[in-house]
Amino acid sequence: MTAAVSTIVITGAGAGIGRGTALHFAAQGWRVVGLDRDGAALKELGAMLPRGQALTLRCDVGREAAVQRAFARIAAWAPDGIACLVNNAGIADPHSGPLEDLSLKAWQGWIDSSLTAAFLCSRAALPLLRRVAGASVVNVASTRALQSEPDTYAYAAAKGGLCALTHAMAVGLGPAVRVNAVLPGWIETGPWQRADRAHEADHRPIDEAQHPAGRVGTVQDIATTIAWLVSPEAGFVTGQQIVVDGGMTRRMIYAE
Repeated sequence: MTAAVSTIVITGAGAGIGRGTALHFAAQGWRVVGLDRDGAALKELGAMLPRGQALTLRCDVGREAAVQRAFARIAAWAPDGIACLVNNAGIADPHSGPLEDLSLKAWQGWIDSSLTAAFLCSRAALPLLRRVAGASVVNVASTRALQSEPDTYAYAAAKGGLCALTHAMAVGLGPAVRVNAVLPGWIETGPWQRADRAHEADHRPIDEAQHPAGRVGTVQDIATTIAWLVSPEAGFVTGQQIVVDGGMTRRMIYAE
């Protein structure tokens, strides 16, 4: 598998980690398919990607029919198959409010946008993944699958489900397809939003000091981790949860 002829599909590609990952892989010579339900963000992404090397499709990846239509287009565009699927889509805001006020509809929104979407896209992508030797799936979860703060019930459940789905898929789809999860911590995505929402980072010294690595994470930190996971160098890595958080989840914090 060589990057120059490989195709990657990224969900939630319009902004944030998805946008940064799409641009990273395009710079490495990959053909990039970006899925997102935000048409304006997708249009911006398409203008950033090399012409003829990218396909952007508006798609709500939590809806079965939409995913089926999108992957029919992808199969026509990349008939030789895809080397990687990155299930990155999800509602970015983790806060749902008190449990007693959390409606089923709101709960389902978090679950569908992340966990259900990963299931639907992985199922649809599987025939294309199996056409490429060394293919892999990367699920973008969160350190909130491992630890929580108040009022983040649905988000935590969705990301925890992604981690469980990861090892189940690794066992069920191997050895043909490797499956791993990346668990980002605090990642600054402000500069990677669409133009009318983009903003520069404004971190306090205490924000940086919370991380043993000495800084808040960047989109590039996640994109390069994904790039390693899908590379031949990670060929013996599957079913794993790779935490990328600057060491924040390993730091003991005491009440003062």
